[in-house]
Amino acid sequence: MSTCLLQNICCIDVSLTNSAKRFTPMKRSYFTFITSALALTVLLFPATGNSQQAAVNNVQPDTPQLKISPLKAMQNFEPATDEEYEIGPGDEINIDVAGYPELTGKRTVGPDGRITLPVTGSIQIANQTREKAAKTIQDALAAYYKNPSVTIGIDKYGSNRILILGNVQHPGVLYYDSTPTLLDAIARGGLMANSTTRDGIPEKCVIYRGNDQALTVELKQLLQSGSSMADIRLRRNDIIFVPVQQQDFVSILGEVQHPGAQPLTPELNLRLAITQAGGPTDGAGGSPTIHIVQSSTNKTITLSWKELMTPNGGNEVTLHAGDMVFIPKSGFQKFATVVSKISPLATLAVFAAP
Repeated sequence: MSTCLLQNICCIDVSLTNSAKRFTPMKRSYFTFITSALALTVLLFPATGNSQQAAVNNVQPDTPQLKISPLKAMQNFEPATDEEYEIGPGDEINIDVAGYPELTGKRTVGPDGRITLPVTGSIQIANQTREKAAKTIQDALAAYYKNPSVTIGIDKYGSNRILILGNVQHPGVLYYDSTPTLLDAIARGGLMANSTTRDGIPEKCVIYRGNDQALTVELKQLLQSGSSMADIRLRRNDIIFVPVQQQDFVSILGEVQHPGAQPLTPELNLRLAITQAGGPTDGAGGSPTIHIVQSSTNKTITLSWKELMTPNGGNEVTLHAGDMVFIPKSGFQKFATVVSKISPLATLAVFAAP
């Protein structure tokens, strides 16, 4: 059965349903693929080396043996060195249309990702490389001008920004004219020295990307080992959270209004955590399924929104340091694939309803 599970990770087809039926109802209720939980557990602050070993022991495939490499996860998470910049809202660009000076000039990309040109009107160029945006403009002009040739330059990178939060002197938005990196962002945010860390370098931090990806970086350990991954390249709109030293927290991701980290206080329960995250978005549907990935117990707990909203709903779930609460999009409650989303380590996560 273990061999079958590993094969299903590599092949998404109808056989997923048949494979899920081989589990007991309890296992099917919590999660279909144990390897997905293993990947998430390694990512989200494993409490001790023993807990990591316990997670590995939960999966005993015949061959090949599944191994998780945190450095490999970081490499997969990091943008490529030669990744082309994509134009975004706030960027100031210089458009040159050969032979048509009335079309040549500077434009600022609006919040909707569009620019406006004479005759053609509004043109959507957000999330396009310089070359692709030039082709988009060129195609729009071709209906009115003969053989237009367009080139684009970027004068100001108004959308190339990241957000740093938590235990830094200057939390907020940081703008970059080049590829942002983790160490540069933390340095600009300002180190917070204290009695336990005189240099102010945090033991670890978390990088959030979108509303469904999170990467834990053991920063001090990487620096002490001389690893270049300590200065991992970031992507625009990434969010860096630097916790207070020894501070425990949980991550709320998926279809919530304000995904990210929340300090783990004695008062924090599942309902409060989701409430503080702004509650589910419309994309979660009317009755979303809630998945709690617990690093302390190596388990994934599944709870329906209706169960949570009962008078004592969610009280049976205790949140622990490093836990992740994930609310998927509507339609993911029964059988859904989340490919390289919840964690760069998770090649495939498939959640099954009871």
